[in-house]
Amino acid sequence: MNRVSNFLSGFGEVFASLASPVWNHPERMKKLTRFLMRLFALMLLVGILVWLSQRPVFALRQIVIEPVAGETLKHINKPIVKQQVIETVKGNFFSVRLEDVKRGFESMPWVRHANVRRVWPNELVVNIEEQKPFGVWGGVDSHRLMNTHGEIFAGRISEVGDGIQLIDFHGPEDSSKEVMRLYEKANAWFKPWDAEVKSLTLSDRYAWNVKLSNGMKVEFGRDEENSDKTLTEDRVARLFKYWPQVQEKWANRVDAIDLRYANGFAVHLASASPRKNEVDAKKSERKQ
Repeated sequence: MNRVSNFLSGFGEVFASLASPVWNHPERMKKLTRFLMRLFALMLLVGILVWLSQRPVFALRQIVIEPVAGETLKHINKPIVKQQVIETVKGNFFSVRLEDVKRGFESMPWVRHANVRRVWPNELVVNIEEQKPFGVWGGVDSHRLMNTHGEIFAGRISEVGDGIQLIDFHGPEDSSKEVMRLYEKANAWFKPWDAEVKSLTLSDRYAWNVKLSNGMKVEFGRDEENSDKTLTEDRVARLFKYWPQVQEKWANRVDAIDLRYANGFAVHLASASPRKNEVDAKKSERKQ
């Protein structure tokens, strides 16, 4: 009973203390006053900053376009690009969303990446990484190019500078990275022949072939999908091993090689008749 009485007595004192006016408690009054003064100062500061941020001096007046370090811009028309972006930019120095500006630049042809930063008090600086064309994707009339990273972008062959030899690539949609990987492997394989890959085609069934700078076509089939990832490399090694014998017999008449056979390879002779070609290919396969 005493415990209940003590509890009620203590609760009543706390309630009376809370219910009494704050001005009856000098310490609380001081703390409340300090809090309100700080809150007022903060609101005043925010108001001043908002007012300043809306002054015309902070309206975006210039967008500077620069290449990334060590590069030059060959395909970007700066005045046209700046005008297109300025028309879509919303806000001033403080309120503009840099991510929106970045996306605006990267949606343009020949822009691979863009980095945007503010420069006090009314300027944006944009560093652009330009696309580096490496090949044509899907034929000369497709208006699609592949860059050195195996990425497809919108572009025309006529926009590529003189002296740049583009590789001819073909493949299913979303296979450009795989095509680039196969290109790099095949290009390394045929270096002993002083030959480079000039075109690579990947079929919908992921069988692939290349055309070399010496005019020869090489068929690889679908070996890359097999569990044994070295199967194609083994067949290329077999080709190099027996190639001197092929050259000794047919000299420079071979214009195509088929590596899709498990225990050998077939060759196609450019100057022979169709019937002769078939016989020679079978002989080559049996011999290997």
